[in-house]
Amino acid sequence: MLAAVRSACVTGSTGQPIVVEVHVGVGLPGFSIVGLPDAACRESHDRVRAAILSSGHSWPAHRITVNLAPGSLRKNGVGLDLPLAVGILVADGVIPAVRIEGLGFVGELGLDGSVRAVTGAVPLVAALGDVDPVVARRDVPSARIATTRTVHAVATLGELLTVLRDDEPWPPLPLVDWLEEPLPPPDLSDVRGQPHARRALEIAAAGHHHVLLVGPPGAGKTMLAKRLTGLLPPLTHAQSFETTVIHSAAGVTLPAGGLIRFPPFRSPHQTSSTVAMVGGGSSYIRPGEVSLANNGVLFLDEMAEFSPVVLDGLRQPLEEGVVRISRAREAVTIPANVTLVAATNPCPCGEARPGGCTCRQTAKERYLRRLSGPLLDRFDLRVTVARPTTETLLSLAGGESTEQVRARVTIARERMLERGYGLNGELEVAMLDDVAPLRDAARELLRAELEKGRRSGRGLHRIRRVARTIADLEGDFEMVEVGHVAAALSLRVDIDRSHLERVA
Repeated sequence: MLAAVRSACVTGSTGQPIVVEVHVGVGLPGFSIVGLPDAACRESHDRVRAAILSSGHSWPAHRITVNLAPGSLRKNGVGLDLPLAVGILVADGVIPAVRIEGLGFVGELGLDGSVRAVTGAVPLVAALGDVDPVVARRDVPSARIATTRTVHAVATLGELLTVLRDDEPWPPLPLVDWLEEPLPPPDLSDVRGQPHARRALEIAAAGHHHVLLVGPPGAGKTMLAKRLTGLLPPLTHAQSFETTVIHSAAGVTLPAGGLIRFPPFRSPHQTSSTVAMVGGGSSYIRPGEVSLANNGVLFLDEMAEFSPVVLDGLRQPLEEGVVRISRAREAVTIPANVTLVAATNPCPCGEARPGGCTCRQTAKERYLRRLSGPLLDRFDLRVTVARPTTETLLSLAGGESTEQVRARVTIARERMLERGYGLNGELEVAMLDDVAPLRDAARELLRAELEKGRRSGRGLHRIRRVARTIADLEGDFEMVEVGHVAAALSLRVDIDRSHLERVA
């Protein structure tokens, strides 16, 4: 007898619908599975067999052949355990085939017959399409945000059998606290001094610009970076769903309500590999840190300590807002629309000033070579952060709060979106003359910079984008003034050895 059960698997961050076809027929008892399964799929035979036996049913003493269709798509994960068990029971005549019409199944099986949650529940359920999903009870919040269909949940395979075979009602769904709020991000008023760096954070939040903070240890670079997410507005529904899908596909724990509604903040370690940062993998493609920070902030603390290969791997995602991963059998595109904030010391010891640095010259050279010119060029804002004075640190008067700055950021973003071109940091070069027209004085200032050889073509475009954001923050300016360009130039310092020696 033949059975066909609807299910799905994950490729990158996207769910792919598949059909688990099970044939139980004449022949020597045996089990085979085809359709490009990975190791987890091939091992499902032992888990499914034990689960069926633990549920009070015998294993068919026939030849069992399983096909995971379409056969050209590589299958991965343990979420196919439940549809495989259902397919075997339908093909063996235990469950009537009519009872699984209009249903899709996703779940891992324990040896005792329990149905367990799976990694990537959100994209898996979304890929099921026009059927009612049947999932583990812990996956109910994820399933509810991924589909408008009726979600069913079971705790064990035996519980599912009583519904499908004995026509019992579905078990009630667990209650979910949809109103749980995450802890608020640190407040910007905690930062003492640093007006230049605070201004850079405000511009970055308003226009979606990447920021590089350069300064000695203890200057407050990490403290500033952790407060950027608080300046960003809550995610739209489309952004929330996109970000939640990526986190679910990567196996990151989701909020109690299932949906990520605020910009994420990711801070990978300096020893992270290229695959961990950008995404990929040998058995199956997994989202990396740059995708997990999608619609939020990716913070690289001590950027010069990261591998140059890892840093250069970020160049394409930063430019296009997506990660493109190609393999021999498949090509995957994963969203990676992040605001990058990086922090670095002037040199390995952090004391680059003459007389204070203990680093050898070769160590300094090696340290600077990790920061390639093309990567530095992708930072719209490059700001020096000096150590605050004793009086500033001991002062009881803090700066503006996150709420005050976020109000200005919100107004500036509204001005950008009203034009219909998106945020300034995402503007195409061809749009700059329409969105950011220059006054004659501003154009002459930029001309002087280009003639001195201080700016590349990409750098010129990034300066114009930042100047447009500064104009939007300061008021309703139709054209970019010379003061806006001058401010943008002051926030894009050259990162070279002589400059780093002056920083500390």
